[in-house]
Amino acid sequence: MEFLLSDSSSSSSSSDTDDDLMPRLVPFMLRSHPKNENYIENTVSLYSDVEFREHFRVSRKLVERLAEKLQNSDYYPSMDTGHKRIPAWNCMLIFLWFAGHEAAGFRDVGDRFDVTISKLHNIIQTVSLCLSNMASSGITWPSLEEKQQVIADFTNLGFPNVIGCIDGTHIQIDKPATDHESYINRKKFYSIQMQAVCDSNRKLTDIFIGYPGSVHDARVFRNSPLHHTLQEKCGTEIILADSAYPCLRHMLTPYRDNGNLTPVERNFNKKLSECRITIEHTFGMLKQRFRQLYHLKLRKTDDICHFIRACCVLHNMALFDGFEIDPEDTAILDFNEDQPDDNEPADAAGQHFRNYIAALIYYNN
Repeated sequence: MEFLLSDSSSSSSSSDTDDDLMPRLVPFMLRSHPKNENYIENTVSLYSDVEFREHFRVSRKLVERLAEKLQNSDYYPSMDTGHKRIPAWNCMLIFLWFAGHEAAGFRDVGDRFDVTISKLHNIIQTVSLCLSNMASSGITWPSLEEKQQVIADFTNLGFPNVIGCIDGTHIQIDKPATDHESYINRKKFYSIQMQAVCDSNRKLTDIFIGYPGSVHDARVFRNSPLHHTLQEKCGTEIILADSAYPCLRHMLTPYRDNGNLTPVERNFNKKLSECRITIEHTFGMLKQRFRQLYHLKLRKTDDICHFIRACCVLHNMALFDGFEIDPEDTAILDFNEDQPDDNEPADAAGQHFRNYIAALIYYNN
């Protein structure tokens, strides 16, 4: 700026005006991206616990634990290699800021935390991998004790023997470089699919991520590990699904409504819907906390999948972390973009067991 001003004063007369300077100042201003130096040290350190949660979507104590896990992981460099390492605490904050803000562009985040775009990409990828690989312990099927509590919770809602609800959600992405047409979903935007099961506390107990947006929910389910292990995982219990899924012995779906449903069938559909809204709330809470999931700006499919799984791990960790999200306000934030025209076919065992449960619910009311 000083160079421009001195150059202007030495080569022009007193007739120079502000209008004469603007064409030369504007390009300079557009090229300048002021860094927010020492933002973490000078500003974040002064945040109250409430302010910290508002900005980073989880508590300070949780970030401290996560930073320690990152620093002790194989993903964090063990020594400086040409460039000074960014502290694990800083890496975690940078990742959480990016994840928690829908409008956060790479340059905006880089400027805020005074890191280059390439370094920011590296941090997001490193933290994503670290958190994603915690899924084996952070996202688990309920234990016997947990099952009993979940069953009791859903029984209070009028549906017996339920240990979870399943559904799919779409994570909007930018146009992929290859095979982009397969990523266009029924709502005509590019997306990656995520299938998930949650319990009565909106804790994720199973996830499957990566199919393009054009693929039907039922096909995603048939190709997921859960399809092959459902009977083993459920035992005598069941999970609840919407009509995009097949009705199976261990996964019950609504009756198709052609206007001729019996009172028993209508009551069954009503009770199932009242329980299954739990998974819709779960998706809403996940995306409200990590708003980057409304439109994820990463490009590589592997990076996208690891980032989504990382957010799911964080969701479970942060459920009782003090960040208040009213589940009743989140159902409208997520929607089933892949609603089928017809119910998926039910197998015989699924139909018979659905009829049995429907009668049990109706006559025990």
